[in-house]
Amino acid sequence: MKLLRPLSLLLACTLLSLGTLFADAPSLAPAPSLATATRAAVAPAQPTEELLNLSDAKAAVKAYVEDGRYDRDLAAAATKAREWIEERSAARRPGERLAVVMDIDETVLSNLPVMRAEDFGYNTREWAAWIKKSEAPALPAVKEVFLAARAADVAVLFLTGRKDPRDRPGTEENLRREGMGDYAALQLTPNDRKKITSLERKTAARAAWAAEGWTIIATIGDQESDLGEHAERGFKLPNPFYKIP
Repeated sequence: MKLLRPLSLLLACTLLSLGTLFADAPSLAPAPSLATATRAAVAPAQPTEELLNLSDAKAAVKAYVEDGRYDRDLAAAATKAREWIEERSAARRPGERLAVVMDIDETVLSNLPVMRAEDFGYNTREWAAWIKKSEAPALPAVKEVFLAARAADVAVLFLTGRKDPRDRPGTEENLRREGMGDYAALQLTPNDRKKITSLERKTAARAAWAAEGWTIIATIGDQESDLGEHAERGFKLPNPFYKIP
């Protein structure tokens, strides 16, 4: 009897200690049911912000053109380019063959008529037919840059993404009609060209012209790929209609 009493006391103390330990431990939440887990897995993610509606974007572009902002921004960029060409050509060093590299679409010629007709979409067949008509109007502010360059005896080298030979006749005729037929080169994109970006192709073309002895004092275009290496300065024109890598 004397032996059992200490053992009973020891057991009681042990149980009391375990009870205190589990009382202090954080409680565990019950496992979710299969139905709850399934609902959580298929619940749609909530967008962090609402995207711009396409109809609203088109309306904004139309307003930018129609209220005169597009023409004003275009004229401001073109004026800077013209002033630089006149300044740089006046400081021509002996033997320099000065040139300006210009894009065509949304640079010297506007495709706004066909873009409106296509609701700012792109259809390859309609685009080719539009170029063939040679009816793209000149952008007046940039045409003035072309004329200023030629008046200063600075050559104009056109570099465009239009396809060769498909688009060459229509492009040549369009430039002549709009009073910009006095250029030194018109480089289009061969149909059999390997798939490279516009930036890569245009950079290589400027490098080749520089290697031929041209001093490219300015590049002018509506895309970032129209600017870059192998030119003293670049002038970016506004284009709210499309972007080319």
